[in-house]
Amino acid sequence: MSSTHSSSGSSAETVPVSLTVNETHHALALDPRTTLLDLLREHLDLTGTKKGCDQGQCGACTVLIDGRRINSCLTLAVMCDGAQITTIEGIAVSGALHPLQQAFIDHDAFQCGYCTPGQICSAAGLIAEGKAKTTEDIRELMSGNICRCGAYGNIVAAIQQTMGQS
Repeated sequence: MSSTHSSSGSSAETVPVSLTVNETHHALALDPRTTLLDLLREHLDLTGTKKGCDQGQCGACTVLIDGRRINSCLTLAVMCDGAQITTIEGIAVSGALHPLQQAFIDHDAFQCGYCTPGQICSAAGLIAEGKAKTTEDIRELMSGNICRCGAYGNIVAAIQQTMGQS
């Protein structure tokens, strides 16, 4: 195994990590301190997942692990060994837009677009959870995803369209 030199002067052995990202299997040797976000962006060149606050407070880094939404900036890649990960790049179905992607377009649910990948992945997880029954439920369950442009009303409408509520 190789080692990596860190800024503190210590070295960390790499560890094997095997996971599937957007239906493609990857077997990697990683520094155990590598976050899932950094794995996706820096090792796999999947830059749709955004690095916002790097503290789990904005939701820009939301991806799905085995269908559950998580903040990839707070998740170590080694914790995902054996997992199925879906990023914004893998959410489309057979080359066609995912219904959430189409609904975001239909409702103009983005402005600058920076939060959109995390919003869509979070919304996909929210729908799969089946807990959201009302507009208030959607707002509460999406509260971990911040949109600095303030497109919240349109985001909720896009989620409702996808859920068949509008």
